[in-house]
Amino acid sequence: MDFPPSFILPFTIGLLFISVFLVIITGIWISGLPRIDKSRIIKSIFTRKSLQAIRETFMEALLHRKIFRKNPVLGYMHMSLAFGWFLLIVVGHIDAVNHYQTFSVPAYKAIFMRYFVTEPATTLSGKMLAASMDLLLLFVLSGVMLAYFKRLNSRMFGMKKTTKLKMGDRIALSALWLIFPLRFLAEGVSAGIHHNGSIISQPTGQLLASALPVQSIEMPLWWAYSGALGMFFLALPVSRYMHIPVEVVMIFLRKYGIKVQKRVSGYSRIQVYSCSRCGICLDSCQMTHADIKDTQSVYVLKHIRNKNLTDEKLFNCLLCGRCQPDCPVGLELNNLRMTQRIESTKEYNSSYEYLKNGPVVVSPQTEVIYFAGCMTHLTPAIIKSMKEIFAVAGVKYWFMDEDKTACCGRPLMQVGQYEAAKKLIEHNREKIMASGAKKLVVSCPICYKVFNEDYALPGISVQHHSEYLLELMADKRLPINKLPLRVVYHDPCELGRGSGIYHQPRLLLDEYAEVIPIKNEKEAAFCCGGSLANIKIQMDERNQIRDKAMDEYLSYQPDVLATACPLCKKTFAKSRDLPVHDIAEIVCMAIRQKKDASSDKIKSKKELKMELWG
Repeated sequence: MDFPPSFILPFTIGLLFISVFLVIITGIWISGLPRIDKSRIIKSIFTRKSLQAIRETFMEALLHRKIFRKNPVLGYMHMSLAFGWFLLIVVGHIDAVNHYQTFSVPAYKAIFMRYFVTEPATTLSGKMLAASMDLLLLFVLSGVMLAYFKRLNSRMFGMKKTTKLKMGDRIALSALWLIFPLRFLAEGVSAGIHHNGSIISQPTGQLLASALPVQSIEMPLWWAYSGALGMFFLALPVSRYMHIPVEVVMIFLRKYGIKVQKRVSGYSRIQVYSCSRCGICLDSCQMTHADIKDTQSVYVLKHIRNKNLTDEKLFNCLLCGRCQPDCPVGLELNNLRMTQRIESTKEYNSSYEYLKNGPVVVSPQTEVIYFAGCMTHLTPAIIKSMKEIFAVAGVKYWFMDEDKTACCGRPLMQVGQYEAAKKLIEHNREKIMASGAKKLVVSCPICYKVFNEDYALPGISVQHHSEYLLELMADKRLPINKLPLRVVYHDPCELGRGSGIYHQPRLLLDEYAEVIPIKNEKEAAFCCGGSLANIKIQMDERNQIRDKAMDEYLSYQPDVLATACPLCKKTFAKSRDLPVHDIAEIVCMAIRQKKDASSDKIKSKKELKMELWG
């Protein structure tokens, strides 16, 4: 019986360990999914969704398309390691099948083929496959070299900050950095002895044979290569590189329609372990503008994995979502943090009995429900503008929270008070459904997001007032009048990144003023710093975040900073460097100006700018 050589033991033990571990841990995670998610998986496996997941795995887990878009050199480094290694495995197995003329080739014979096959390839297919393997190994080695340089100077790769490595990371990284150079040397030495190399390995082997005792170092090199592989597999579960296999599982589940829920589940754990701790998200975090550098998402996910997360780090975040577009894995970073907050928070025990619903009396002619929201009540100029606009457009509306009814519930949810938020949600929902209206218009993006995502409002359309005003304008119910003002538009976090509404506010503003395109807008827009989601940050730290954003807006020399969020307006207005107005106020100002024009009272630009300062 032909026993394999002993040097394959480290590789075999490591591969067996990681295979069993991944099967067990994935089974545990999937078993921890809600029943409805398990049903989604069963219904989706044999559908187009699986093909879409395979495509996304190829594009993101192997080619690293998102990283390429951020920095081509960084993208190439990741792609050469991931896709290059994948091709080495696939083409290597094809090479072994071609040589042995059977599909049942043991994995170790493909991985260590240049040890077992000592004669050079004689067929055209064999020569082409051997040359391909040499070129692929060179491709991967180029990525390894870039990884060395990245550790020395990450700024060369467009990264100002990187994460620190823990022991498991260091072991896995050291093994990863050794695997391919050791393979190159082992195959080169074998080529120097047996002349079984190809276009790169054979000249390398001849060079090594001329300078080294290749006979005596051949086996130690194959042992070292096998050992590096085994060490990488053994260290994988306790290192950042666990994301490599877990990310593939996550991509499939995501395509099957599974999302992070309010409570910790198997899928939220899969997302946590899919974080590669690459640190790409660090540069986009505005907390660093206040010199807060240890509460970013990448660190929170690491602490969740290590089970040492503190409230100080968990709650010291704006939940602005600015890090999410940069995540190459596409993690639901805000939702993961909110889930953890709900798990970590002691519930506020209130029945909210004082909010008992009475009869809702709404006219049958009512077109919309208007819900201003708590923060809009603190910026009454927005409410005044909306009332004027409703009057001009002839809109019949019910001002649901005119008497300051219950909060929408999202601020409670953001700080982990999910059960308390649900009571407020149910209270408001009953009133909305009882009204009989078919459209709900809100002025606060915080309210807009929770009404869309957490309220069950069948048959009712929810719109932010920027969407609704654009609709009124398109229906010619609002007059158009372009003011001689240059406007910078600030995307509110919950309306832009949180809800995907970028174009409607700009289309609306563009009819009433000149909108200036800026660098950090839409997905890259700055947070104002006033977020209700951060309960640990100090006021001076908020001000630093606000001022950094305001500095950029001032550099464009606008006449006014426009936003579509009462909280953003209130936060930016404190700086007094630039007049700040909600989009509804600017529309209202333009309508008033048109009325003035009809009575020969039109204001000059100077007068308009004075009015903006109020």
